[in-house]
Amino acid sequence: MESVNIKELNERIQRESAFVDIITMEMNKVIVGQKHLVENLLIGLLADGHILLEGMPGLAKTLAINTLATIVDAQFSRIQFTPDLLPADVIGTMIYSQKSEQFQVKQGPIFANFVLADEINRSPAKVQSALLEAMQERQVTIGDNTYKLPKPFLVMATQNPVEQEGTYPLPEAQVDRFMLKVVVDYPKKEEERLIIRMHNSKEFPKASAQLKPEDIVRAREVVKDVYMDEKIEKYIVDIVYATRTPQEYGLGKLKDLIQYGASPRASISLAMAAKAYAFIKRRGYVIPEDVRAVCYEVLRHRIGLTYEAEAENMTTDQIISEIINAVEVP
Repeated sequence: MESVNIKELNERIQRESAFVDIITMEMNKVIVGQKHLVENLLIGLLADGHILLEGMPGLAKTLAINTLATIVDAQFSRIQFTPDLLPADVIGTMIYSQKSEQFQVKQGPIFANFVLADEINRSPAKVQSALLEAMQERQVTIGDNTYKLPKPFLVMATQNPVEQEGTYPLPEAQVDRFMLKVVVDYPKKEEERLIIRMHNSKEFPKASAQLKPEDIVRAREVVKDVYMDEKIEKYIVDIVYATRTPQEYGLGKLKDLIQYGASPRASISLAMAAKAYAFIKRRGYVIPEDVRAVCYEVLRHRIGLTYEAEAENMTTDQIISEIINAVEVP
């Protein structure tokens, strides 16, 4: 009985996930390398989660989300966060019109399908929380009225790890709202040569609109249907629990290194991201490899390190590696 369902599901997923190739192909026209970034953008898009990007300036973070918006034929807006930015600059405000003698709502740049929040750690907490409320509630209140944000709605926030002067680091509770934290690395030498060649050519390649936002909304429904076995669910819970009580998993040495573990949001995100990853890999069911593939991105920003860990130069990635190696695979 079960096997038939899986077979049907697999065929359906293969039909529905054809557009993943379309997106990847179009992205590759414009973006050289950065497969990891493109894959995580797709996971965020399909699992309906927001993405926090960390990487040096000039690594095609803006270009990536801009290209994705073009391919999906969706609205794109970019908000550059600065120390003097106000919440009204992000979500919008009421403007008095002398002509009609009443207040009119002017919607801010957050009303788009793809929002790039550039250098989010450069603006004060009130602006960050205005953005994060919109991310969580998918709606914005201006004056007395509440407005729903368009679907799909994806926020991609970037942080530059370089300058710590004059930055306002995101509070833990807010970082938790991002489904994935992706660390973007430099391109390889060969890729960088291609980048130079592309920029020196007469015409810079452009992506073309291939899909509609509705396609993404439909694909999300299919992603939810990807089959996840109880064993995989247990595996996810075990991994998340190991960040809270490592001593129960034979990881007593991590106890003094972890200040706080991942929240239940992490378990939800891990399950959703694993399903999206299986979908991208054209499978109708989740395997442990899917969970491991998205594990770092989902948990990286949700584990708090103690001063001791920082003194020993331990990173969250090393802790996640230890946990993955220790937790039993179904």
